[in-house]
This record gives sequence, structure tokens and C-alpha cells, in this order.
Amino acid sequence: MALTYSNYLKLDELLDLQQPQSQGKAHDEMLFIVIHQTYELWFKEVLHEIDCLARHMEVRESAQAQSTLKRLLAIFKVLVSQMDILETMSSAQFLAFRDLLGTASGFQSAQFRELEFAFGNKRREVLDAFPEGSYPRLRLQRRFEGPTLWDSFLHFLSQRNYAVPAHLLNRDFSRPVAPSKQVQAALLQVYAKEPDLANLCELLLDLDEGVQEWRYRHVKMVERIIGSKYGTGGSSGVDYLRSTLFNPSFPDLWEIRTQFGKQ
Repeated sequence: MALTYSNYLKLDELLDLQQPQSQGKAHDEMLFIVIHQTYELWFKEVLHEIDCLARHMEVRESAQAQSTLKRLLAIFKVLVSQMDILETMSSAQFLAFRDLLGTASGFQSAQFRELEFAFGNKRREVLDAFPEGSYPRLRLQRRFEGPTLWDSFLHFLSQRNYAVPAHLLNRDFSRPVAPSKQVQAALLQVYAKEPDLANLCELLLDLDEGVQEWRYRHVKMVERIIGSKYGTGGSSGVDYLRSTLFNPSFPDLWEIRTQFGKQ
């Protein structure tokens, strides 16, 4: 059979995946499903690009790394803008089908948990939410035990002959990313000596800011629609989401801001 637009994109299967539990009685459930399925597709692409970015940094391909970062930034702008669409749904419209979601919750998104791990927010208890031996659990375990994006960048800096402490290059990757005075000293040298490499740092900072912006918009969207109610699946809802705000993935890039001009 000749390759067509439809069978290349598997459109018959794709467009059959939106199956509202309300059987069409709650008009806005379709929007809710489409938005969240779209998010999962974008999460898949973001993970794909993050792995590509890590490979570029491993072999010191600065230009390609910057290009990939620009793509990631563009994707996160889309992720943020999708909140505008979801916020066209009122509290009453969401409540018309909310109970039908049962125990289903965004907290169960394995791909978003992978993203958190890739950005350095590693918590072992996250793994327990996924069955032992399941495909999502295996993927999460690999991300949990593997290097973060920041670890890949530190190896990149080390290969460029910047003084990154050996204990950070060979650290336990299952631990969260923490700031380092030695890394901050190396970064200040980067900004003083290598404009191109400093631009890579700025793009990483933009990405960190983009992730934090997405989290903030997500919190406000949830708060706007359900207030302080518990989330679906029994999660604490907005209270938990608020606790995730303003936790940078690349703290050293933020810490050095106060040092500029003092060297």
C-alpha cells in the first residue's frame, strides 16, 4: 500500500484515542482529553531532544547543543500557551465530568516524572507509584540512576578544561542536583573568557526558566479551576503543586548572577 498522509501519521488510530467517559454528555471533556494527550506527545518530544542535547554535549558539539536548546525553548513556549486553551474551561464545566476520572491523575504521568528526573529533581518515592517491572517503571529507573542534563553539562565543561571537581563528575546520579561553589567559579571564568560558551549557559538558564514558568502556569490553572480541592486520585492538588515552584534545575547558573561585575 502506498504511503499516505493518513497512514504515515496513523491518523485512524490517533483520532480514535479520544474516548470521553461522559459519553458526550460533558462537552468539555473532549478538550480536556485532547490537551492532555497533546502534552504527553510534547513530553515525548522533549525527552527525545534532551537525550539529543546530552549527546551533543558529550562530544563537545556546542553549536548543535545550542540549536537543540532553542528547539526545547520553543516547545516549552507551546506548553505554556496550551494553558490558555485549558483555562477557557470553567470550574462548572470541569466538574461536569471530574468524578468520572476516578483515580486517574496527572501525577501518574510517567513521562513528566522522567522529565523531572532529567532536570535533576530526583525522588526515589516517585518510582513506587509505578508497578515493579512495568515499562514506565523501567524507564523511570534508568532516568533515576542516570546522569541529569546538568551532569552532562558539567562533563562538557570539564572537557573544555574548566575545573569541575572530580566528585561532581563521578557523583551518585540518583541524588538531586545541588549548587557548588567550585562550579560557580568555573562558570564565572566561562562568562569572562568564552562568549559562545556563555551563550550556551544562557540558553540553559532560559530552559530552566521556561520549565519554572510552565510549573507556575500549571499551578494557577489548577487553582483557577478547582481551587484548594484535593486533586483527582487523592493528590493534595494545589498545595503540592505550589511546593514545586521556584526550584531551579541549574542552581549554579542562578547563583552566579550576583557575582557578575565583581571579578
